[in-house]
Amino acid sequence: MKYMIASDIHGSAYYCRELLNAYKSSGAGRLILLGDILYHGPRNDLPKEYAPKEVISMLNGYKDRIYSVRGNCDTEVDQMVLEFPVLADYALLAIDGLMIYATHGHIYNKDHLPPLQKGDILLHGHTHILTAEHFGDVTILNPGSVSIPKGGNPPTYAVLEEKVFRVLDFDGNAVKEINLGE
Repeated sequence: MKYMIASDIHGSAYYCRELLNAYKSSGAGRLILLGDILYHGPRNDLPKEYAPKEVISMLNGYKDRIYSVRGNCDTEVDQMVLEFPVLADYALLAIDGLMIYATHGHIYNKDHLPPLQKGDILLHGHTHILTAEHFGDVTILNPGSVSIPKGGNPPTYAVLEEKVFRVLDFDGNAVKEINLGE
């Protein structure tokens, strides 16, 4: 199965629409959201077309296809309006023989790893900076930010298919790629 992975929508109706259009055309079976879905956060400027109520409506239409974890800007109030679980601090995903620890990244990240075994993958957002690298015995993946990218990156999301993690911009260009089967 193909998976689409995104983080840090931050209430942008514009980029949520872009993400869902990419999701529909990608053929992905699931959409994995790595938190910070509705609120822009006090450290960020308002993203393009900041409209959390529109984002709620759009994402609820895909509630049966979304796996999500809680970001540092996500709260119980968000769970009251979103029709899919958003308050888990992490998810363990076993995909194509890979063990993936998915989290937002504000607690566990490259500088503070969760309990991982050799060959495991840490998948997170939070930094708004895309990453796909081997780090010691584990791999660190970050799809970047859908709406408020940092580090000179464009708005991005990722696709995981057949052990290849590919970060894409909204024009469909591959920005970064790593083969996780090696």
